[in-house]
Amino acid sequence: MRAGAGSRFEITPEVLLKAYAIGVFPMAESADDPGLFWVEPELRGVLPLDAFHLPRRLARTVRQAPFEIRVDTDFGGVIDGCAASVEARPKTWINGRIRRLYARLFELGHCHTVEAWKDGELVGGLYGLALGGAFFGESMFTRETDASKVALVHLVARLRAGGFTLLDTQFITEHLRRFGAVEIPRAEYQKLLERAVSGEADFQRLAGGATSDVVLQLVSHTS
Repeated sequence: MRAGAGSRFEITPEVLLKAYAIGVFPMAESADDPGLFWVEPELRGVLPLDAFHLPRRLARTVRQAPFEIRVDTDFGGVIDGCAASVEARPKTWINGRIRRLYARLFELGHCHTVEAWKDGELVGGLYGLALGGAFFGESMFTRETDASKVALVHLVARLRAGGFTLLDTQFITEHLRRFGAVEIPRAEYQKLLERAVSGEADFQRLAGGATSDVVLQLVSHTS
């Protein structure tokens, strides 16, 4: 469900958190459109943390550790990567208001990044919002083969270690389906959401720089 398309009314970080808590999130028509609209899909994408599928080839890549994985060190770089125009995604919904809102949520400790670095350069990653025991994945990008996929594996390990119960992907892509993502009706999602946001979780419980063996151990029994 979409409401208020192109609305210019003030959305604060506090309003945004309340919206996520009831299953609504904002988007923009394009990077050049300053307006936002609210979205509440009839079918919601989720990636069940207890049914995460880790392909064998990707598990080997994670074990080889071709990237240095960092957490919450370069929000600006990650959102720039997510907003960049690429062949597979020539347009983006990340406009200036989205950048400012989530940058503020990052400062407040609600927004997080998982980053893949190689030779001192940010080559992939993702960002999302944590609220109670729910994590709302917003966007990901990659400039090196498997960089965003490895970041996703590290995210799932971190969420499992931290006691999260819901990983919301908003929508479903074939890319996410390969990891076990599914679509569920709004009513079912609302029940999962209510339980998750009322719970407690710790995004930082998994120590920064966790080894590949630790990460694989956290996700391997679900693959």
